[in-house]
Amino acid sequence: MVKSRPLRFGLYAVAAVAAVAFIYFLWIVLGPGPMHFAGGKRVPIGNYGGGDPTGVPEQLSQASLVERGRYLTRAADCEACHTSKNGVPYSGGRAFVLPFGTLYSTNITPDPKTGIGNYSNADFLQVLHRGIAPGGKRLYPAMPYASYTYMSDADALAIKAYLFSLRPIRLMGAQTNLKFPFNQRWLMGIWALLFNPDKRFEPNAQRDAQWNRGAYLAEAMAHCGECHTPRNLFQALNNRAKFSGTAQAGWRAYNITADRTSGLGDWSDADIASYLSKGHADGHGTAAGPMGEAVDASLRYLTPPDMAAIVAYLRSVPAVGTNDLPRVNARIAPSSPEEGVASNVSPLGKAVFEGACASCHGWSGVSPVMAVATLTGVRAVNDPTAINVAQVIISGAPGHADADITSMPAFGDAYSDEEIASVANYVTARFGAQSSALTAERVAKLRTAD
Repeated sequence: MVKSRPLRFGLYAVAAVAAVAFIYFLWIVLGPGPMHFAGGKRVPIGNYGGGDPTGVPEQLSQASLVERGRYLTRAADCEACHTSKNGVPYSGGRAFVLPFGTLYSTNITPDPKTGIGNYSNADFLQVLHRGIAPGGKRLYPAMPYASYTYMSDADALAIKAYLFSLRPIRLMGAQTNLKFPFNQRWLMGIWALLFNPDKRFEPNAQRDAQWNRGAYLAEAMAHCGECHTPRNLFQALNNRAKFSGTAQAGWRAYNITADRTSGLGDWSDADIASYLSKGHADGHGTAAGPMGEAVDASLRYLTPPDMAAIVAYLRSVPAVGTNDLPRVNARIAPSSPEEGVASNVSPLGKAVFEGACASCHGWSGVSPVMAVATLTGVRAVNDPTAINVAQVIISGAPGHADADITSMPAFGDAYSDEEIASVANYVTARFGAQSSALTAERVAKLRTAD
């Protein structure tokens, strides 16, 4: 019997949809790696004429294995994720609240029962490079093994030596609680097969030694892309939009490409180095939230040559624009509280700013107290979502000892969701390029995000 025309058309339509879906799947899976943008030829480290870009700086080359491991552990930013609020460093328990459940970081002190005290060298390498814990347990990519996979074996084992030198902490963390099907760990094996290259760093023969050192530090160690690169449908990094920014843990990780409107194109090398190493750059703002943690627990410990290498690498990443971020407004607002904001902005925001903010930040946006409290030119204030402004108001901002920065207190318990939303909208309207429309409901959700 000959198929009817509608049936044939339906089969063709299904086949066409399936073909498009398969092509889209391949487009995602066959996406570029984190360093593919640079082109050039990758060579084994032994064949690279610029020296070995892995390991510790020259001044630590003769240090003990544990001392070298401490530097590398800090470079890899292990403490921030593996330490709960007010917890013992590296003892785990930090919650990562996701749309489909909550993950908790593990204890990586050398306790044999609740930590990694029984890990062999091979076990440790399996975890860092392949995301497989002893017993075959598959790890979720919240553990950035798809970045750590580029770390050399020697550096990974130096980190292990440092962690094993710490005091063992007997602490069993909370169990990960994810919805079906995300609670099926075996699926992570498929994810890793598709998105974890499982290969060690190879220098780019067409790039100089500083660039290769910066690439190793930014990709294999500090894993910058895990926060600053958007993710695809399968939650792997979308390196076609490398470093263009995304939302992470209730905060917004901003564009760090060379784009002049939404990225770092208007920052000098010294500005970038200061922000990364000290947590502040005059005229651009102060690191808070997860970025503040990265500065305090990791980046500030890097040597100046290593920091310069990271800056050089960042400068080489192609500019990618972030559509919803306008160019930062560097204009100083009027010093009078009666000027500078449209009449339709909620008076509640102005009242809260006057009572809690103006004494430090100033009505003009230029702080009368200290440079780090200046709001003029700050990216977060020029973000129409106002997410980071609200988060700083809720949680405060830590001081950064290396830059002599005084902390900003948290106001989350002092003000309601409506008050926080109103003052955040007032701040963006007064000092930013575009006013925000943050709601009390959104603030309530930000309070629960990690």
